[in-house]
Amino acid sequence: MSDLFFYGTLRHLPLLECVLGRTLSHLEFSRASLPDHAVYGVKAEAFPMIVEEKGSNAEGVLVQGLGAEDLKRLAYYEGGFEYDLSPQIVEQEDGTRSEARVFYPEPGLWSPDKLWLLGDWVREWAEVVVLAAQEEMAYYGKVDASAIARNFSPIRTRAWAKLAARKRRTDDPRDTEKDVIVQSHKRAYINYFGVEELEVQHRQHDGTMGPVLNRSGLMQGAAVVVLPYDPVRDAVLLVEQFRAPVFLIDDPEPWMWEPVAGMIDPGETPEQTAYREALEEAHVTLDSLEYAGGAYSSSGSSTEYVYLYVGLGDLVRTIDNGGLASEGEDIRTQIMPFDTFMQKADNNEFKDLPLLLLANWLARHRDRLRG
Repeated sequence: MSDLFFYGTLRHLPLLECVLGRTLSHLEFSRASLPDHAVYGVKAEAFPMIVEEKGSNAEGVLVQGLGAEDLKRLAYYEGGFEYDLSPQIVEQEDGTRSEARVFYPEPGLWSPDKLWLLGDWVREWAEVVVLAAQEEMAYYGKVDASAIARNFSPIRTRAWAKLAARKRRTDDPRDTEKDVIVQSHKRAYINYFGVEELEVQHRQHDGTMGPVLNRSGLMQGAAVVVLPYDPVRDAVLLVEQFRAPVFLIDDPEPWMWEPVAGMIDPGETPEQTAYREALEEAHVTLDSLEYAGGAYSSSGSSTEYVYLYVGLGDLVRTIDNGGLASEGEDIRTQIMPFDTFMQKADNNEFKDLPLLLLANWLARHRDRLRG
């Protein structure tokens, strides 16, 4: 059996239980601290790091009774964040000093931010992190931890989208707890996207339960699509970039003219994403947003939910170096008079569905926006 000192997110028991894959009744917990250390948040991340700091005291919990399988699962989860175990002497509340292993980050990999507090993290991040951990740990023993690390960002994006989806209710009286029966659920594939498979029954319109269906879903985060529009100049701005799925279907023109678009990052609102993506992709600072609706982009195959906006602002220049190099984006823009834009839409010259939706929305609301 092994003893570990947890100073960060694994002090949150629902997360620790998820990582270990079982209840925590076999473990002993006691409050403890690590002298001459402090816990800081990691810049631009939702997890902390521990650093040596003379005179400080890192608060945490000593967990005793961890078995070999527990350690393997912990190493799998923390290894994805480039954390390794190191032996240290910790102090318990009664003054007892004992040896325990501690997860340390790889030197120089992360940059510390402000002092980290568990309560703040639980309020802001715990729910989405536990959801992300459920997906990550589903691949334990199947996918290497390095693959999980490469896909940590889209995993969190999917978890954030799932939290939003749980609040997406209308007035449907049916209850999935009673009207849907899951016979099996498997996470079949993980990369930038995930694929999950179901054997599922659902209640039919005649009131009976239907047959067992084998279905799969492309698991994605939620996205924002925003069409920049200048009501003074009566013009829109479009972005063009290469789209691999369009190429894979043998379309000879995989460079697509589209609105600005991007995934909603964990912690962001759709509106924040719209402003950020307009700046990143098109170098445009929008003045305001007009909400044009939201919907699932392809409910028969994908979980992606899209928030549609028309963004108002001054459109005065185009670029050919938009997007983030870190994401492999190579984007150029063009400014197009509204009449030309609508003529191209009517002539079926655009292949992007959100662009067509926003074109029709703008046509119906243009007079109001210009007035």
